[in-house]
Amino acid sequence: MRTLHHGTAAELWHTLLREAENRSHVALDEMQESYLVFVLLRHQNDPDLLARVQALDWLQAQERVGQMRADHLRDVGDRCLLIAGLFPAQAERRRVSVEYFLALGRSAYRDVADACRNAYAELFAHLAAHYEGLVAVLRGLREAPVPALAPVAHRPPNIRLH
Repeated sequence: MRTLHHGTAAELWHTLLREAENRSHVALDEMQESYLVFVLLRHQNDPDLLARVQALDWLQAQERVGQMRADHLRDVGDRCLLIAGLFPAQAERRRVSVEYFLALGRSAYRDVADACRNAYAELFAHLAAHYEGLVAVLRGLREAPVPALAPVAHRPPNIRLH
């Protein structure tokens, strides 16, 4: 069992993703890995992640224009990615399949790519094309043994326990 000692949240997520890639036998490229870290950081404290109805959010995003549309579609794609990869039981509770979240999320990313130009469009076209691999790596995170916390004596001195 690995012990996580210290590092920024991004560094810790990056380490956990690399381990999940090995477990899931899916090799992400740097763009995919960096984006997954970004998604995990953005949503790690999101209390509404599982409460939202993604299809309604997708429909509302379709009514928007420009960057606002792209941002809302990105959010739908991100949340579907996390639900399909980290919380697949939510699909069953909602009486839909995990494939539903895969299809909706991939579609949202494709719509972002279509709505944008330049590197942003390329990024989301790439993410849409590799959506299943991203979900597989997130599922690899679920299969990870829970890392032990470093003993208090080994914690960096700037961390205060209250």
